[in-house]
Amino acid sequence: MSTILLNLDFGEPPKKTFEGNAKHQSFVKKRRLLEKKGFLKKKNQPPAKVSKLHSEPLKKGETPRVDGARKNLPCPKKKVAASSRGSEQSPDKRTTVSWLTPAPSKKTDSVVAKIDLLGEFQSALPKIKSHKKKGPKKKRSQKNATQTSMQAQAENKCPRASHTLPGKMVAIDCEMVGTGPKGRVSSLARCSVVNYNGDVLYDEYILPPCYIVDYRTRWSGIRKSHMVNATPFKIARGQILRILSGKIVVGHAIHNDFKALQYFHPKSLTRDTSQIPLLNRKASCPENVTMSLKHLTKKLLDRDIQAGKSGHSSVEDAQATMELYKLVEVEWEQQLAQNPPKN
Repeated sequence: MSTILLNLDFGEPPKKTFEGNAKHQSFVKKRRLLEKKGFLKKKNQPPAKVSKLHSEPLKKGETPRVDGARKNLPCPKKKVAASSRGSEQSPDKRTTVSWLTPAPSKKTDSVVAKIDLLGEFQSALPKIKSHKKKGPKKKRSQKNATQTSMQAQAENKCPRASHTLPGKMVAIDCEMVGTGPKGRVSSLARCSVVNYNGDVLYDEYILPPCYIVDYRTRWSGIRKSHMVNATPFKIARGQILRILSGKIVVGHAIHNDFKALQYFHPKSLTRDTSQIPLLNRKASCPENVTMSLKHLTKKLLDRDIQAGKSGHSSVEDAQATMELYKLVEVEWEQQLAQNPPKN
């Protein structure tokens, strides 16, 4: 049989590996000395990382990895001293701001745990005590008591203010013309709105969508010349409804005005002076009879309206309606509060 030759190298390993191992061993010895003396804390590393550190060869001028990264440390003693100083100074900083550290809690990755940490942090904050003065508070309480008593007295003296809100009250009156077959359909041609004090909020001539057959000038006061620059019905209706929305609307036979506007106002916010027995009683008229605005104004306000052949004025009629309402406002609102109308 032929002889088998084995090429085995029993020589020494390369010097680089020995040099690297020697440096590492010297570093480990120095670290253990520093740990014994108390300059450094003992470093607990997982076995996997330690094995990697020992297995990888080190280059010249490098030190083993500290905290997972290699660093060129020509003077390891100075850096160790610096790290020891940092370790000595760190507890002092923590003690100075001890109230900022939250209480220990269980480590969880859930959102609830984070919220708990925030709550603990806020509870650890120092509470600032505000120095309250006792003297001025008593004076304020006395002032508040006097103000409330004065308001109660004012409400008792002036019940009108407690029942109604004048800023949210308006009176309306409309004038119509005849459209359709033989002019029998009443269409809106003028509308006037006044506030609680009788000031004019809106007064415009309105052009109906249909052809005008009868101007009814004797009653309405509308003429052909008024329709030249009149506002179209759709635009005027939108302007009027913006004023009426959310307000108490007063009117005489107001259902006719709403019909011409093609609008339904809530009954709880409607006051029709033609259907108030209180006004008829004051005018010494039968309670169940619908009296005209002209007659009630003459009897109760001693004023002549709708006089002459020039026709009615919607502004004048709206102002008269608001004044008639004011005569019985308190009693009427009390009755409505006891028996509110259903919309």
